[in-house]
Amino acid sequence: MAHPVRTEAADLPDEAPHILVVDDDRRLRELLARYLAEQGFRVTAAASAEEARARAQALVFDAMVLDVMMPGENGFDYARSVRETSKVPILMLTARSNPNDRVMGLEIGADDYLPKPFDPRELTLRLNNIINRGPVRPRDADAAPVAFGPFVFRPDRGELRRDGETLRITEREREILSILAQAAGAAVEREHLAGVGGAAAERAIDVQMNRLRRKIEVDPANPSFLQTVRGVGYRLVIH
Repeated sequence: MAHPVRTEAADLPDEAPHILVVDDDRRLRELLARYLAEQGFRVTAAASAEEARARAQALVFDAMVLDVMMPGENGFDYARSVRETSKVPILMLTARSNPNDRVMGLEIGADDYLPKPFDPRELTLRLNNIINRGPVRPRDADAAPVAFGPFVFRPDRGELRRDGETLRITEREREILSILAQAAGAAVEREHLAGVGGAAAERAIDVQMNRLRRKIEVDPANPSFLQTVRGVGYRLVIH
């Protein structure tokens, strides 16, 4: 089994989107990883659906670039399995020219589709579009804005503002804030925040919380809002 390539430059900001690239073509996989890293993305690359699944158990991604034609479990099958538990944006790559493939990918739940060969600049644009668009959320009239300190979080929009200015947060951070906001200050178990993935997903939650604290807290080591509840999980302190 090939080892997944990870490109996480030290000078990238914490909010840099993390992309999972899945392609059995080693040359293309490594080229994509380097190019996307140069464009400001954090990148993890895997050579198969099996490797991708293992990576997704331990890491949280903001989007996935997925090749259709792979030996063993192909891109369609893997995308179908991803959609059973996740709304992570998926951009599918294919060398095929058959329009039915595009329809199939979109029916499975892919967010966009790019035929090979492609201009890397177009890939970047499409990735940014699906990340910024995010999954479609039903508007909930009962999901009132939640205010804490200088911040206001809108669960219905997945929008975090500080003193009226919108802050950039990842899709996973929106999900975490939504769950904590719904708890209205009560403790939320780490297992609930982590969802599927077991202990590895719980460790990923700790990483995500640390990154979110750096965006919100004056002193992330002594948080005022995103507090740890020992032996339970986390809570959002509203005051």
